[in-house]
Amino acid sequence: MGDLGAEGALEPEKDVKTSSHRTAWLLGALVVPQLLGFSHGARGAEREWEGVWGGAQEEEREREALMLKHLQEALGLPAARGDVARGDENPEQTPEDKGVLETEEDPQGEEEEEATPIPSSSPTPTPEDTVTYILGRLAGLDAGLHQVHVRLHVLDTRVVELTTGLRQLREAVGDTRDAVQALQEAQSRAEREHGRLEGCLKGLRLGHKCFLLSRDFEVQAAAQARCVARGGSLAQPADRQQMEALTRYLRAALAPYNWPVWLGVHDRRAEGLYLFENGQRVSFFAWHQAPRPEPGSEPSAAPHPLSPNQPNGGALENCVAQASDDGSWWDHDCERRLYYVCEFPF
Repeated sequence: MGDLGAEGALEPEKDVKTSSHRTAWLLGALVVPQLLGFSHGARGAEREWEGVWGGAQEEEREREALMLKHLQEALGLPAARGDVARGDENPEQTPEDKGVLETEEDPQGEEEEEATPIPSSSPTPTPEDTVTYILGRLAGLDAGLHQVHVRLHVLDTRVVELTTGLRQLREAVGDTRDAVQALQEAQSRAEREHGRLEGCLKGLRLGHKCFLLSRDFEVQAAAQARCVARGGSLAQPADRQQMEALTRYLRAALAPYNWPVWLGVHDRRAEGLYLFENGQRVSFFAWHQAPRPEPGSEPSAAPHPLSPNQPNGGALENCVAQASDDGSWWDHDCERRLYYVCEFPF
């Protein structure tokens, strides 16, 4: 009876243990797959998050590389050799980053060969180095512009000084020109006064006029200009009395020779209309006449070959000269160079 009771007590304990093992196995069968699924889901979510974050970082790197390229083109700088060599690859991506990404993508943990770095003669410049270089160049340009502004300011100051000096020089030149003009006018007045006094002292004084012979050969216009410069004009005998006095003066000055001497008489305005240099019309004439034939001889119809009647030049001879031997008037070409006689007011 006792043994039966003990065995009957042990059977419920075995049943409890068996039921406990079954319960644990069921819980393991239910929980472990869930845990494995959660772990795989967490790993997939983590891989998905890393993929999104890596894509955002790649886009940010592409934008930075594009901005650097545009800035280099705007400043005319050469492109970085590392960027040209890598092409479209991400400049920030290194062989170690590629190894990490490939390890995360392979859940079975396959071993990969380590990337062997390629030796290079010089380190590849990074975007930070390019930005630093560009900023340095910009700072250098700013300093150069500052120096240019300083030099421009110095040049502006110099230009102002030169302009002021030029204005002062112009004022001095104007004053000098006025002084020179005043001196020339004074010299002209002195020369006219000197010529008038010389004409009256050395020449012939007749009433309110003085006549002075000049032994310089000049054309009629130049002779008139020289007489005016000395304060007079070419001789203008107003009447026969002045004409005879002038004849005696010229004969005594040029004897025994006979020289034609320019007078201030011409018909340049109109043929046959003889005027003095002052514009007044000539009231008398002393034209040369050919010698008359002797009494009892027959008159000759042909003019005298050496002393024809005057005036005979027509439009070719428009100026009048006086012969020094007899005081007769002859018309001559105005461009002929002759002695001349000036008259001065007294």
